[in-house]
Amino acid sequence: MTSHDQVLLKTDIPYLKLHNKGKVREIFEIDDNLLLVATDRISAFDYILPSGIPHKGKVLTLMSEFWFKFTRELTENHLITMNIDEIDKITKEDKDLLRGRSMLVKKVEVIPVECVVRGYLAGSGWKEYKENKTICKINLPDNLKESDKLPKPIFTPSTKATSGHDENISFEEVIKITGKELAEELRQKSIEIYKKASEYALTKGIIISDTKFEWGKYKD
Repeated sequence: MTSHDQVLLKTDIPYLKLHNKGKVREIFEIDDNLLLVATDRISAFDYILPSGIPHKGKVLTLMSEFWFKFTRELTENHLITMNIDEIDKITKEDKDLLRGRSMLVKKVEVIPVECVVRGYLAGSGWKEYKENKTICKINLPDNLKESDKLPKPIFTPSTKATSGHDENISFEEVIKITGKELAEELRQKSIEIYKKASEYALTKGIIISDTKFEWGKYKD
């Protein structure tokens, strides 16, 4: 593994099959499950920067654990364990490096839609609104200003691109990809989770302007 000054930039676990490598996370196969490892790499505007932030991966993993547990009563998720010591196929040396930044999860079939929910008019949503007063073909009031709270959270999905940039799509296009029943469930669950999480965050002085959910389904 490539680590210096407590910054983990790259993992090297030769006895596990590399399933996928993202901008920040690396995924390995363990039997029928997956090991997600959050490195300390920095990704901005779809680029990986040459330096990292010490312990960033551990912070990301702790945040993931919190939200998975917080939303579990609303929907099932793929988390099995955060305890690296419960995974006997990892060597002791690697466990010391992976501890706190890894999670064992169930392997699922990824649904190829990025489920974005917006509660405020910001970011790319603001840019689109300025042009035609809509986001993903959803009509919005004419007099909104940047960062205004929306009348209610809206579902603004995008494509899940394996390379390049994701592109916003309408709900009708989601239906074409997933079917009507699943599309409606994705929209309902995504908005439901956003509402619960954003309301909790406000009690801590944090505004969740928007968020993105990625969903999957078991192959069996």
